[in-house]
Amino acid sequence: AKGKGQAPAKVNISAALVEDIINLEETNEDMQAVIEALKEDFSRNLSVRTSPGALDHIIVMTKDGKFPLNQLGQISQKSPQLIIVNMTDFPESTAAAAKAIRESGMNLNPEMDGTIIRVPIPKVTREHRESLAKLAKQSTNKSKEALRKVRSKSVNQVKKFKSKVSEDTIWLLEKQIQQMADGAAAEMDKLLAAKTKELLG
Repeated sequence: AKGKGQAPAKVNISAALVEDIINLEETNEDMQAVIEALKEDFSRNLSVRTSPGALDHIIVMTKDGKFPLNQLGQISQKSPQLIIVNMTDFPESTAAAAKAIRESGMNLNPEMDGTIIRVPIPKVTREHRESLAKLAKQSTNKSKEALRKVRSKSVNQVKKFKSKVSEDTIWLLEKQIQQMADGAAAEMDKLLAAKTKELLG
């Protein structure tokens, strides 16, 4: 009999046995990719301190297409309260760049001065920290949604083989995929907890 509070035994099917049915390695990679994307989102978009690097990847719509801000202007930090974007190389995109910064969701209010864009860095208010923490939770929920899609896709793949392999094999595979998804979701919860702590101090 099982002792109280024991974790359910981990299922671990040899990948070689089931490679005709599903590539578990691929499922795992897809799940890890979702976690990596969440980490990337956290570090790029959800930081209390705005650094010049935070503006690098803001996408600017120019008449020649979309470009990251750091390809159009030179971004430098003049003081903790001020970032300067020098648009001398692409003066015609100055207004588009300012608009992209304003609409980046980073709570910035750029001011244009010829081909120079001044970006004052707002003081970090409690309210701003709380709104970032909310965004972190939303991002995590979106990532969990993406994770569920990976899991469903893999489970559906396994179910296609119902007529060819034993029910036990199908059950074990579904269980293993579920375990992988649970592990990935737990990792996301850890990331969210750490991020929330960092944001709310």
